Amino acid sequence: MIYLAIGFPPAAKSCAYRMRETANQFINQGWDVTVVTIAQESWERDSGVDLTLLEQVDPKIRIVELPLVREDLETDIRLYSEDRALNPNGWVTRLRRRQMEPFPEPNFGEWREDLEKAVLRIHRDHPADLLLASCVPYVNLAAAWKLWEEAKVPYAVDFRDGWSIDVIDGVEAFARDSAEGVWEQRILDNALSLWVVNDPIAEHYRTRYPDFADRVHVVRNGYDADSSPGKPHRANPEAGLAFGYLGTVNFTVPHLETVLNAWRAAREKEPLLANATFEVRGHIGNGSGREANRHAEVLKQAEADGVRFGGPAAKAEVASIYARWDAMVLILIGGRYVTSGKVYEYMATGLPIVSAHVVEHDASNVLRGHPLWTGAVGIDEEGLTESFVKAAHMAVETSDEVHAEAMAHADQFTREALMTAAVKQLIDDFTALGAERTDTADDTAVAENQIVAGGPSL
Repeated sequence: MIYLAIGFPPAAKSCAYRMRETANQFINQGWDVTVVTIAQESWERDSGVDLTLLEQVDPKIRIVELPLVREDLETDIRLYSEDRALNPNGWVTRLRRRQMEPFPEPNFGEWREDLEKAVLRIHRDHPADLLLASCVPYVNLAAAWKLWEEAKVPYAVDFRDGWSIDVIDGVEAFARDSAEGVWEQRILDNALSLWVVNDPIAEHYRTRYPDFADRVHVVRNGYDADSSPGKPHRANPEAGLAFGYLGTVNFTVPHLETVLNAWRAAREKEPLLANATFEVRGHIGNGSGREANRHAEVLKQAEADGVRFGGPAAKAEVASIYARWDAMVLILIGGRYVTSGKVYEYMATGLPIVSAHVVEHDASNVLRGHPLWTGAVGIDEEGLTESFVKAAHMAVETSDEVHAEAMAHADQFTREALMTAAVKQLIDDFTALGAERTDTADDTAVAENQIVAGGPSL
């Protein structure tokens, strides 16, 4: 199998966990896997790298790193053209226009030819039976299509969050007759299967492409079992309760400010929170804006309220970080079309969870039934203040048995179990396609023999 997985480890991106488990599960099913991604140096320019992510990549996986980079993320001004240096905004505008010419996707459209050549070269040297394209970037679809056109290699697509649906605003991202719409239709007309991360996105695609509906599958992100502390936690209010957020800081500044204002109000209101801390861990921005933006400034200004920004966390550190916290703060963008991968990991900690997202969010569906969830109150300062207070009492008053019950609620969402089932289903679909092709070929051969022999034509 050729796996187009730009974001594969050691890229410090949330998609890396899903990609790693997908590739590992194909190996477990006896397949040869060649992963196509971009060079580590490219991720160092972008979101960074986490070399600990490589520790659980099956050594039998072959990784092909292409020397593709995002020009706009270059920070060495000595390498800038005169045009870029004198007119940076105009330069970016022209860059985006140029990138959209080969394929309708800003930032990545110009990668099309390199990706197409890569899959054809890999297939020539080691013929592939199946290709799986994980998006973003969506330009991976062009490479999948190229191999289908040239060699009729079946392909499947992992959209994760979808393309024609704007999961943040919950509206159509582009029209059916747009350049993007034409590409999506073309790809799905011939795809073996489509994976998405939740039911609302799946429903969007089943409605948009009714003839394709039975090939749309919900493959949730889940969590890695080794990211959980694995035992109930007992808080020590005298030492100061520790709240935490771990994840990419991709929400707006006003969203962050609302959460921090609620945190400040809760500390003033609730004695249990008087000496509490709130630690934020994760990536903030990329390229030249990494940790040098308004989000970082707001977090710095909140230090007097016990807020600390600890920077990104390596995968190997995650379980130990969760083990020292007493409650989790789940800050998410979007609504009913967004789940996030972190919600599963947060549940597995067995800790109280404060939800700082809109009420009608898919994370609410996942959390429903979790005994230590404070509930969804929206991005509302007063409501979040009460949620922080409620979580503080949960952290102090909850028994070990209830903590264990909360951890058990997440058992159904281990990434290994979810991806094992998804990969087996895809292999079954591939096997069924092979049988169908064989039957068709046999029928054609019989018909041709009958015609040659003077029998009835079919």
